[in-house]
Amino acid sequence: MIEYLVKHSDMFLEAFLEHLWIVLVTLLISVLAAGLISFVLLQSKRAADWVLGAFSAIYSIPSLALFSLLIPFMGLGNATAILVLCIYNQYLLIRNIITGMHLVDKNMIEAAVGMGMTRGQVVMKVQIPLALPAIVAGIRLAIISTTGIATIAATINAGGLGSLLFSGLRTMNIYKILWATVLCVLITFLSDVILKRVEKSLRHA
Repeated sequence: MIEYLVKHSDMFLEAFLEHLWIVLVTLLISVLAAGLISFVLLQSKRAADWVLGAFSAIYSIPSLALFSLLIPFMGLGNATAILVLCIYNQYLLIRNIITGMHLVDKNMIEAAVGMGMTRGQVVMKVQIPLALPAIVAGIRLAIISTTGIATIAATINAGGLGSLLFSGLRTMNIYKILWATVLCVLITFLSDVILKRVEKSLRHA
């Protein structure tokens, strides 16, 4: 098994970097979008419930079906894959961000307002730091979801480790399947380690 990895190291490295790029770009766009949407939704619980319900319904759609719906408009490749992955992530991220924000002690928010903080300052300096565990938990879920669904994106020529998995399944190459799976797990593991360090540094900032 090790010999197969060494012999085909270029192939695995290329697929790993492609997959990692998809995950990182998707995560960056997803977090930015979810942050902006959540900030707006904090003003209205009714709107938040409606939007979360809509994203929950979208999240229940099989990824292949959503890929198929967008292909006529965006074609095959990374762009379509990243858009679908970002849409899926909104439910996970917005739900955790809003839940974390709502769990912040209202007395602390009132105290911050009493000190003269603006709405934006209250969110950035009080609510987000206190809601950090819930927010990071949402990002972890988004990474796991993105890493997994990105493998299916290989069916629309998005590349990544999914291309090796499907190739291994077609040829019944157990080594290719196992190493592609291990590398997917590695992305999730490394992301989790990095997130824990970031969360720890932010808590002590």
